[in-house]
Amino acid sequence: MVTASAERPGVPSVPARRPRTPGWTRLRNVLPTPTGTPFSLSYSLILLGTGLYARLGDPRTVHDLLTVSSTDVSNLSQRPLLTLLASALWVVGGITSPYLVVFLLVLGALERRVGGLRTAGVFLLGHVLATLLTEIPVAASVAVGHLPDSSLRRLDYGVSYGLIACAGALAGLLPPRPRWALTGGIGAALIAGSLVHFDPLTDWGHALALLIGVACWRYVRGVAR
Repeated sequence: MVTASAERPGVPSVPARRPRTPGWTRLRNVLPTPTGTPFSLSYSLILLGTGLYARLGDPRTVHDLLTVSSTDVSNLSQRPLLTLLASALWVVGGITSPYLVVFLLVLGALERRVGGLRTAGVFLLGHVLATLLTEIPVAASVAVGHLPDSSLRRLDYGVSYGLIACAGALAGLLPPRPRWALTGGIGAALIAGSLVHFDPLTDWGHALALLIGVACWRYVRGVAR
């Protein structure tokens, strides 16, 4: 007895078509979602809230909050943990900053591959280490008289160090050519940014943050989904 699915002699079989993945499903696998990237989405909403307050709130109060949140030597020496955490609650430029969109996309992509806790760990590593590695030399330079005392108090806040570290770590999950292309692209963007707005301390911090992200390659590859 021949079943209906048997092939006829001399008639080539036609492979079954794979069902197409709906466009929304493909898009959902890339874009941040409350269930897929809860850390990135929650953090971005916090940054959106502080950005709105920086734009709409009382200017004097906003300035005072940013001054307290600044990761300068004076604040770090008095309240290091609070300063490091508070400085990561603001985005330079507020709600008009491109950092908000880039932050959500980069951290969301990394979170989908390594999870929320590990993404937070990479972010904090870049944020904290890059901050300390730039501010400690300032404190030493002031102590020996190479810099004035005013260098101990400067307005420095934002998520750029942690964001760049996450972007560098994300590059490590790509194949070799895209990996180095993305890493080189980040480096080129940092150089271009330094030419537009030159700030030696911040520029060094960005470069260090990228190196920290690259140093996380082996780790993120080992835990990637």
